[in-house]
Amino acid sequence: MSGNYENQSPRHHKPKPFAPLDFEVFAGGADPSRVSEAAHLSAHALVHHGRLADDPDITQRLVELADQQGLEAIAEMWAESPARSLPGALWRLYALRAATQQNPERIAAYFESGKDVAQVSKVVAGVAEPPGAEEVRSMADTILSGAFEGEFDVALERFAAFCRVIALGQTHHADDAEPANGVHAAKLTRNSHQLIKTAEDLEHAAASWRRGELD
Repeated sequence: MSGNYENQSPRHHKPKPFAPLDFEVFAGGADPSRVSEAAHLSAHALVHHGRLADDPDITQRLVELADQQGLEAIAEMWAESPARSLPGALWRLYALRAATQQNPERIAAYFESGKDVAQVSKVVAGVAEPPGAEEVRSMADTILSGAFEGEFDVALERFAAFCRVIALGQTHHADDAEPANGVHAAKLTRNSHQLIKTAEDLEHAAASWRRGELD
């Protein structure tokens, strides 16, 4: 969009499609400067308000923000932000929680399939054993809560580890599905690659936060 933004008719952008059942990941893109500024300001305000409040009720409301406002509303704010930015990282935290909440049985199956190989990531993610539907749902809420009442970088790293275990589990499921359903297997493989990229972005964001450089 050009610099003559004020002279153009308003354009309403639909958020990128979100397929929580398959753990789809979002690719960040360039925003018009004013939209980008608003995304960064709102992300900073949300994180710092939550961290300063020291109030469990406020933390719970922040965790359930996407439930209350709708995931599309969150997407409108942050989905187009660069992945390795504060709004981009927040978007990924909310999107990952939403995916887990909406289909915990499938996510738990992926986690179960990947956890024995990805031992370190399993420990960092912190899912209770055995990792059933309720365990992964609880873990997603706990990690997002930690973004507001604990260490933000730790929350990012825990979800990154979760992504790595899920990605490995999807790869195993793809191998099992290949003989009967090559299309589904290919989609699972693509999604696993996307999740690894998301894990890398979250890990990079965590390191930037520790250096005081995550904007």
